[in-house]
Amino acid sequence: MEIQVIPVTPFAQNCSLIWDSSTMLGAFVDPGGDIEKLISAASNKGVNIEKIILTHGHLDHVGGTVAIAEHYNVPIVGPHVGDKFWLDALMQQSQMFGFPPAQSFAPTEWLNDNDTISVGTLTLDVLHCPGHTPGHVVLVERTSNKVIVGDVIFAGSIGRTDFPQGNHQQLIDSIKQKIMVLPDDMTIYPGHGPTTTIATEKATNPYVSGQFG
Repeated sequence: MEIQVIPVTPFAQNCSLIWDSSTMLGAFVDPGGDIEKLISAASNKGVNIEKIILTHGHLDHVGGTVAIAEHYNVPIVGPHVGDKFWLDALMQQSQMFGFPPAQSFAPTEWLNDNDTISVGTLTLDVLHCPGHTPGHVVLVERTSNKVIVGDVIFAGSIGRTDFPQGNHQQLIDSIKQKIMVLPDDMTIYPGHGPTTTIATEKATNPYVSGQFG
């Protein structure tokens, strides 16, 4: 899986342009905004967008979804239905964070734990990782040893749990049980900030380090 991280919105949210180099079919993961920037990135790489994938329902991750889906006439996949209330409240989220108005929408398909998503010949494994939001999902592409984690875990930190239906213990459990069991050399692509690896977070992330031998 090829991946280009494209920061969007005033929150510097990492939208991921992912694609299969053998077919040049691809997807946007979490197109939060800056639509023209995303369209240009896909065009410059020669990627044919076939779907949009969402890790969770927060505005900085989904604000550009409808516009991108309409531009490419493609389906919207994810997140888990636990985040329906966030997608239903996109107008209120826009007002809360001072973003341009974002219209509510429903995805073409909700995701569940252990689902798979195809992008070209690639297969993404879906892990339901609640805590930051109840419907948060993580995407694992095992052939290239990469995982897109949204706002579950960051380099040296973890996602916030002070939003509605956030749950700190649930988030820690998701990280330990779903993410830290992935291969040590797997690259983590968070929703904000730099990439990292499973091994690095095991060793240095204060929320989980010292608990893995």
